[in-house]
Amino acid sequence: MSQLLGIIQRLKTLQDGTDHSETNQRFFEINGKKICQVTYMPTADTFELEVYKDDKKPNKFPFDDIDMTAIEIFDLLQENHE
Repeated sequence: MSQLLGIIQRLKTLQDGTDHSETNQRFFEINGKKICQVTYMPTADTFELEVYKDDKKPNKFPFDDIDMTAIEIFDLLQENHE
């Protein structure tokens, strides 16, 4: 559960660190391997989750809820935890 809270705190930092015109990004990694990237877009108050899968083109998913974004990141980290 503490990992999920850590993810939420990092997402809140993205929201709080903007001046409403600049987008902020944060990577989530496991053992140096990038699993995903989150971009916060303050003008739309949304998160864009970019998921990396091996050598394939990354998939992008929009989220308008911080909790759903955090849960998706948590699930991705659990799937890729070795």
